[in-house]
Amino acid sequence: MATKDTKPGADDIERRRSAASRRRMSVSRRLYYFFGLPLVLGISRLLWWSCRKDYAIGADIAERMVTDGRVYAPCYWHQHSYCCLQVMREWLKRGFRAGFIISASVDGEVPARIARSWGAAVVRGSAKTTNALAMRDIQQAMKRGVSIVTAADGPLGPKYEFKPGVVLMARIGGAPLVPIACAASRAWYFNRWDDFMLPKPFSRVAIAVGEPMVVSRETRVEELEYYRAAMQDAINALTRRARDILQSNGKNRDE
Repeated sequence: MATKDTKPGADDIERRRSAASRRRMSVSRRLYYFFGLPLVLGISRLLWWSCRKDYAIGADIAERMVTDGRVYAPCYWHQHSYCCLQVMREWLKRGFRAGFIISASVDGEVPARIARSWGAAVVRGSAKTTNALAMRDIQQAMKRGVSIVTAADGPLGPKYEFKPGVVLMARIGGAPLVPIACAASRAWYFNRWDDFMLPKPFSRVAIAVGEPMVVSRETRVEELEYYRAAMQDAINALTRRARDILQSNGKNRDE
């Protein structure tokens, strides 16, 4: 659950916003959030419910992460955010303690409210930089046993490029990095920087969870690139394997 450390007040949120984002919460935005948010959540849950989900890879790893009480750093590509966030929501229901880094801008209000409604911790930070206040909250959350979940190439890309800051976060928090990927048999791909994937209703979704990768606290800064590249390769490999499994299952069904 979020605590006062991960739910800053209005003045604190203002300090976390980047200089480029100074929009305020207008009346129209408040009305949109009040009426639109429940509708968006309902449609999202209905869509996920209609899909046929399967842990094609790493079901045992996922089970261990949910039940052993350790702190992890689950990572996925921004393209897979919808599917992976639904997976995180299901883990949260089972007792997994997860937290999310969400922009301190007005645009982050909806994701923050959704995350808190799931029982997740929320760290508000700049959309472009993880400032000192956010980093403090990340460290405190991980010390309390919260696993920080990240879209490792977000929020602005480049697509499929694992950010070194995620590796540094895992080293500081002593949390193993865990690659996660998803694939859908039928999906819409949005025309944006990440080619955001939204599975179509009643499609098959393959979920892939890779082996945790430990980054020792003694790891030197110049050695972090090894882990960054290894995690990038791991998520890409899981994505390909998940797609291959879906294609193979589709061929078998047709035979």
